[in-house]
Amino acid sequence: MREAEIILLCVRWYLRYSLSYRDLEEMMRERGLQVHHTTIYRWVQRYAPELQKRCRPHLKATNDSRRVDETYIKIKGTWTYLYRAVDSEGTTLEFLLSPTRDAEAAKRFARQNTALQSWFRSSSPSARGAGGPARGFS
Repeated sequence: MREAEIILLCVRWYLRYSLSYRDLEEMMRERGLQVHHTTIYRWVQRYAPELQKRCRPHLKATNDSRRVDETYIKIKGTWTYLYRAVDSEGTTLEFLLSPTRDAEAAKRFARQNTALQSWFRSSSPSARGAGGPARGFS
């Protein structure tokens, strides 16, 4: 395998599957390649934005119906707020994790997603979709 193929494979597997850098290091070692997990980390930091830019136009198109969900989940023993931008089919478009319930951060998150801007400008529940934001969120 060429070096470019190894880099692409590691970055793609990291982004696509729930693998840690150490998992990828072990997988590469099983294939006879010595790659340190910090090297894989640097590759992901360097090449992930480029992969995202190139792949984004080819992803499945979503419809115009979007909303933000807020829920409280446990991650590695710590309770965390999860804000998800989802389309009408429940496909997660973006997400934000926050250690505290932070309405301002959630609004910034939605503003970053231009498709969600009208959701925050509207005050009617029907424009937000079923089960709009939690009270005090809009």
